[in-house]
Amino acid sequence: MITSIRKIIGIGSSDGVTLPAKELKRAGIKRGDEVEVVIRPVSKRANIADQAVIDAARKVLHTYKRDFDNLAGR
Repeated sequence: MITSIRKIIGIGSSDGVTLPAKELKRAGIKRGDEVEVVIRPVSKRANIADQAVIDAARKVLHTYKRDFDNLAGR
């Protein structure tokens, strides 16, 4: 699952969002795959706070990945 706050951008005469290639690769998602999209507007204040929490959680998960994997295997 990828949780990310993205800005809506213009794509031709439509609007859309881009997804980080690194996150897609990590999730095993490639061009042409179907994904579920949930759209929820966020305030700028929540945006900054949410992203800080997500970034901190990713850092912890990355740092202790081996330990979490060992615990999951028990």
